[in-house]
Amino acid sequence: MREAAFAKQNKNKWLQFENILSNKTTVNPNELSDLYIEITDHLSYVKTFYPNSNTERYLNQLASKAHLKIYTTKKESKNRLISFFKTEFPTQFYHHQRELLIAFLVFALFCIVGAYSAAHEGDFVRAILGDGYVNMTLENIENNDPMAVYKKMGEVNMFLGITINNIKVALMAFVYGILFGVGSLFVMMQNGIMLGSFQYFFYDKGLFWESARTIWIHGTFEISVIIIAGCSGLVVGNGILFPGTYTRLESFKRGIVNGLKILLSTIPFFVVAGFLEGFVTRHTEMPDWLAIFIIGSSLSCIVFYYIIYPNQLHKKLTKTLTPN
Repeated sequence: MREAAFAKQNKNKWLQFENILSNKTTVNPNELSDLYIEITDHLSYVKTFYPNSNTERYLNQLASKAHLKIYTTKKESKNRLISFFKTEFPTQFYHHQRELLIAFLVFALFCIVGAYSAAHEGDFVRAILGDGYVNMTLENIENNDPMAVYKKMGEVNMFLGITINNIKVALMAFVYGILFGVGSLFVMMQNGIMLGSFQYFFYDKGLFWESARTIWIHGTFEISVIIIAGCSGLVVGNGILFPGTYTRLESFKRGIVNGLKILLSTIPFFVVAGFLEGFVTRHTEMPDWLAIFIIGSSLSCIVFYYIIYPNQLHKKLTKTLTPN
């Protein structure tokens, strides 16, 4: 990219940032830090491709002023973890809504494929879920307790086992992103087919509602954050495939960091999903309204934190950056 084109592409962002510094506009320190990182990334790019240019001198001056403002006014937060979940991560995640949508659509597509295959191929469910699980479930159905699988293991052991297993799946979806994102989509395909065939199996036995009200008590969090973990892998893949104004290595490193932040954000939700599966799902006698309340609350929490809240923070930041 020519220097003039690069400057034209980023001019408005630089001017907005300069306006904050010169007018001493009140900005959240974490937001200012994020902007500072982007400016220094641009500076690094300019030093590589347009050394000793006017653009380099301008960005160097801007970065110096920003550094002084940030590190003379920003106190290290004693609640770094709270700050990460409250502002840092949601602000960043706004820029990855497209990857989230792709991960969701691929997962949903293969859920349909799994259900369709189970409906038209007699042995498909056994091939996906295994003979042992299918036979055990058929036996539970005959004993009038189709969801008995959630009562077999002790609460604590199930909680720990499920949580660790889900985090492993999420880590796999993230790491496989290094295969240009295709590996992460493969994990979405596997889990989508499994869920689709699993849910159809109970539908075919006339137990769709019984299974759905039970499974989705923990499954709402569990499935949602597996999809979000798939999104983290796509962010890594995009960092390799689409470097934009960065060098491919720099873009890859940024993709790893951003993807890892997304992955870390899912851990509390996996813990809650494991707790629900270990301690709550087993109570199949609970009334429908309570099950629906738990499922609805879980879905609302996910939608708010990963979709609505990042958009709200972005609008707030944009309003703050817009010169008067």
